[in-house]
Amino acid sequence: MYFRQYDFTSTSPLRCRGHRFSVTSAVASEDAQFLYTSGKEGTINKWSLQSGKKTATFHKQRISKGKEKALPQDIQGHTDEILSLAVSSDGRYLVSGSKDRRVGVWDVEKDEWVKGFGGHKDSVSSVAFRKGTQQLYTGSFDRTVKLFDLSAMGYVETLFGHQDTILCLDALRGETAVTAGARDRTIRFWKIADESQLVFRGGGKSAIRELLEGGAFEGHEDEEHTNGVEVDGAKSNKSKEKMKESKYAEGSIECVAMIDEATFVSGGDTGSICLWNTQKKKPVYTQTLCHGFHEVQSSTEGLVRTPRWITAVASLRYSDMFVSGSWDGDVRFWKLDQKLKSFSLVGSIPAPGVVNSLQLLMLPKGALDNVSWREKEQRPPTKSPVQPTLLVVGLGQEHRLGRWLSMKGEGVTNATTVHIIYPRT
Repeated sequence: MYFRQYDFTSTSPLRCRGHRFSVTSAVASEDAQFLYTSGKEGTINKWSLQSGKKTATFHKQRISKGKEKALPQDIQGHTDEILSLAVSSDGRYLVSGSKDRRVGVWDVEKDEWVKGFGGHKDSVSSVAFRKGTQQLYTGSFDRTVKLFDLSAMGYVETLFGHQDTILCLDALRGETAVTAGARDRTIRFWKIADESQLVFRGGGKSAIRELLEGGAFEGHEDEEHTNGVEVDGAKSNKSKEKMKESKYAEGSIECVAMIDEATFVSGGDTGSICLWNTQKKKPVYTQTLCHGFHEVQSSTEGLVRTPRWITAVASLRYSDMFVSGSWDGDVRFWKLDQKLKSFSLVGSIPAPGVVNSLQLLMLPKGALDNVSWREKEQRPPTKSPVQPTLLVVGLGQEHRLGRWLSMKGEGVTNATTVHIIYPRT
């Protein structure tokens, strides 16, 4: 499927505003009928994508203190912030991961709570279904990945390996999952059936470590992995600046998304996006400073420029396209080359605020054709074999896991935007 045929200019998004605080996660069902959003205040909203209206709300539960204290298994819902959502491929179950350390399962056909899984010892930061199945993966701040099987409503096993909190988790059809381990600076690729894991060490190294390993001195940069650094020949100012850019040592891997069973992309706190293949220990390609610099005026240091870190990435499954978000006001679209060896920027869509959640979905034929919120202009029927794509962006004034950033200003709201991206005519 080729990406060049998409048009990023004319999208009139649906805006869903129903959360008091930042939207932490937003996912649409695969049949593009419903959208589910969660907020920092602990509620989950269900929206109809046909009408753009809210159809149900699952509220945060109050814990009664004192003698009538309810046991965790008796509470029908979450008692703290919700950090992540996932919808099963058949659209029947919605799963939520929360700061209350539980994994919540909701039957969204009946709009009711089914079950809460305990077991994690800290916040559940990321949940994902294995596509086409009822198998569920959950990642947590307790550094473990747990497997659940919703067809039997039971717990399966726990996977250990990360040395720091798991911030993000993704899975496709295979019996594999990929996780981002924050400050342990690794991405782990789990092979569930073999009970094994591949460890990928992420990001830039520090200059000292490179020296110790007899690595790159100034001007002998590892050209394969750092985009756009000229190694030989006269150095222009531009390449000196590039040198400076690539010297940010990656401290944390924030997010990860699988493109196919052997390829995935990760985003880190240096603002760079890395492309990985399971056959190679190092990134196949790294694009630095994908979302520019965050500038802060300091009274002692003057202007402090740090790269904006990548807060979310998502891929269109098994295609050559993925998106990334930060807080520069744009969601950026990237296209992989045919050999999956590099990628380039092809477009962007405005997204004011912190992008906490991204999802790309192939629209089923005929879905959302005559919804009320879609732009009314007549689009000529396209000969293109490419289906329109749905992009779901969860936005907030703050990052989903903390309060490091507080975005104020024009158009910054706690909202979810849904864009339909059409093929070019």
